[in-house]
Amino acid sequence: MAPGPDFAAPVAPGGYVWWYVDAISDDGQHGLTIIAFVGSVFSPYYAWSGRRAPEDHCAINVALYGGGARWSMTERGAGALARSTNSFAVGPSALHWDGQGLDIDIDEICAPLPRRLIGRVRLDAETLNRQSFELESQGRHFWRPIAPLARVSVEMKHPAIQWRGHAYFDTNRGDEPLEAGFSSWHWSRARLREGTRVFYESENRRGGQTALSLIFTESGEWVERPAPGVVPLPQTLWRLPRLTRSERPARVLETLEDAPFYARSRIAHRVDGEDAISMHESLDLDRFANPVVKAMLPFRMPRARGPAVREEDGRKP
Repeated sequence: MAPGPDFAAPVAPGGYVWWYVDAISDDGQHGLTIIAFVGSVFSPYYAWSGRRAPEDHCAINVALYGGGARWSMTERGAGALARSTNSFAVGPSALHWDGQGLDIDIDEICAPLPRRLIGRVRLDAETLNRQSFELESQGRHFWRPIAPLARVSVEMKHPAIQWRGHAYFDTNRGDEPLEAGFSSWHWSRARLREGTRVFYESENRRGGQTALSLIFTESGEWVERPAPGVVPLPQTLWRLPRLTRSERPARVLETLEDAPFYARSRIAHRVDGEDAISMHESLDLDRFANPVVKAMLPFRMPRARGPAVREEDGRKP
């Protein structure tokens, strides 16, 4: 069996690791992303601290899309972090790997409008992948799709929604700040009949490009496959460029996140002769490095003081 996520992975000063889940409901009406960070790459607090202590800058970012949309990302210090090979907790929220999938317990406060975000997500892996992919030539940034094909069950208490769908689970890690390795990137994943199709493209800070075009099949194999041509997508409201790969013009179905340096979208395009709907990301790290942009982030990414505990412990987080 392929190894699990290894939530105890060490992180060097200046570096980072994150574990990422996304899911789209079977009816296409709901979606989510959940990202667990050590050395939170988009944290202004981590940057302002000199990035000396990654474990003092941790968070579990949760975003729900569609009916009952919510967004939360509260950064916490090392005193609120507990992690082992198979478990990861930051304050009141936690992830646990049981060998076949993830149980994710969510208990967060949204920002900037303070609303509760409480519930459970279960991700069941359909395939597991061992392979890590180097994202730039210096060997400082790696990506591993852990469960590129998965199913998800979402049972939320606040907001009161339930749904099921297809999902994806990966991890990224690096030994230096993200913006030291890259100036920009575009990433997408789609569930096709044959498996999960992934495009990962970056402009690397030290020169050159990364262009991965892969399919992860239901048999558990991965295959490099020629990519269709580059197709531009409309810029975001922040005029952030977006592009994808497609055999014909592509379109944005919905912009889920629109920040000065980052966009997450659902897009429709044609890949491998099949009409696909992808979860898509565009990231401009030159913009992120701007001090003005960093100064805007605490409004959506507050930092909590002191440790927090789960609701079932009988104390408020």
